[in-house]
Amino acid sequence: MEEKRTIRVTVDGAEYSYPYGTPYRTIAADFQDRYPYDILLVNRGGKLCELHKVLDRDCSLKMVTAQDKPGIQTYERSAVFLMLKAFYDVAGRENVEHLSVEYSLSSALFILAKGNFVLDQALLDRVEARMRELSTQALPIEKQSISTDDAMELFRQAGLVHKAQLFNFRINSRVNIYSLDGFLDYFYGYMAPDTSYIRCFGLELFENGFVLRLPTQKDPGHLGDFRPSIKVFRELSQSTLRSQALNASNVAELNTTIAQGGATPLILAHEAMMEKKIGDIAAEIASRKDVRFVMIAGPSSSGKTTFSHRLSTQLRSCGLRPHAIATDNYFVDRDKTPRDENGNYDFEGLGAMDVEQFNTDMVRLLKGETVELPTFNFKKGAREYNGNFLALGEGDVLVIEGIHCLNDQFTHSLPKESKYRIYISCLTTLNIDDHNRIPTTDARLLRRIERDARTRGHSAQATIRMWPSVRRGEENNIFPFQDSADTIFNSALIYETALLKPYVQPLLFGVPRDSEEYIEAKRLLKFLNYFLSIPADDVPKTSLMREFIGGGCYHV
Repeated sequence: MEEKRTIRVTVDGAEYSYPYGTPYRTIAADFQDRYPYDILLVNRGGKLCELHKVLDRDCSLKMVTAQDKPGIQTYERSAVFLMLKAFYDVAGRENVEHLSVEYSLSSALFILAKGNFVLDQALLDRVEARMRELSTQALPIEKQSISTDDAMELFRQAGLVHKAQLFNFRINSRVNIYSLDGFLDYFYGYMAPDTSYIRCFGLELFENGFVLRLPTQKDPGHLGDFRPSIKVFRELSQSTLRSQALNASNVAELNTTIAQGGATPLILAHEAMMEKKIGDIAAEIASRKDVRFVMIAGPSSSGKTTFSHRLSTQLRSCGLRPHAIATDNYFVDRDKTPRDENGNYDFEGLGAMDVEQFNTDMVRLLKGETVELPTFNFKKGAREYNGNFLALGEGDVLVIEGIHCLNDQFTHSLPKESKYRIYISCLTTLNIDDHNRIPTTDARLLRRIERDARTRGHSAQATIRMWPSVRRGEENNIFPFQDSADTIFNSALIYETALLKPYVQPLLFGVPRDSEEYIEAKRLLKFLNYFLSIPADDVPKTSLMREFIGGGCYHV
């Protein structure tokens, strides 16, 4: 038995001494008064550790709260566990046929519940009251390691078939299971040490299910605003039905399909669904005789460029003549570009665009005039005119892609009936299992990592580092306008993570262990481990995924 000894712990540049075997929770308590929110985890030299773990080596520690990404993820995961326990307690385990966390929706998680009970606000109020009771009791959330075979049998008996199926594809012989007052479940990621840490939540009926409202990373002490995009919700619901029709509504089902040799039919079926949707959009545009401007906007790595090409092909099949215009050519000259609070150029705000020149040119085109369109020289940081003239004739439409295309301020001079607005995003509905969702931002980040490496020579570390800045720009300039779209196009493909896995895995392994980005890289690597990989051979050259992995027929 190892002799008790003193361990040196460095926190914020200062060194402290603790006995060997001291729980991290004890150390966190000593520093809690430095933080406005609960410490949920510790970062030990680039490795996240739950607070029940104990000191066993000299180390440097960083405290992780819900204002950090791993912290808010831990809070969300723990709140889901608490909600599940409370729901089963109130409704009765024997009465719950199905309880699944579907997707994120405006600072909340949308949840479907089916069973021998009436899902109404009265039931949810009782569940929420039970959650608060359990929170007050500070019940421990305990982790235990059991054999994979035992875990599969455990979840089969509990009726959680998808969890049991998921472990069929697990190489490791053991799996970590969490328990809360006798309630057992499997979760992908870390947990809070006990229920007292989960105090900010709310349950509300919503559409055909309910939402678990949660705080945000910006303000962990208060519930985030719940202002869901109904159009996005409808598209997510439709996408869920499409996934079910393809028998791939979760990773276990997807892996089963791949393992049984069904990857190619799945790829072709989903691509056909996507092409039909694009064709339907083109037909609707063609039916609106006044439409001359097709405005496309969406967050990073949604596949806007490939979508624009495919839509243009479909528009041609409807008898229209599409012309592509990139709003990037309407940037103001570099010396007029506004700066953000850190003194850096703000290229994503509306102030970076020459709104008036864009409107002047578009109105002139609408009137039938010939217009010389600009080209922005990014090396010089200035707009140039190189003889690119355009006039709109009968059947001509402009396909315009850009971050501000849904914002009426950007197109303020154009008649409403002349615009058809499309919001495109990667809205994945594929989840790991019923209780472990896949954030849509993860799917987009994986796409971006591969594309940046292939087309720009960027490392995964560099892409992960700049991702929070990209997300802030989206939240300010894209998401507020998504409900103004005439239609929403979901660019997520069921098979894409299995396809991206062999491309992205080596890039993530290249993130240095001593870097700030290593924790996120490690999380993504763990996530990818759930998937069987598929080759790109049978992915069509027109596929939106070709924008990210290469080999497509469009020049993107």
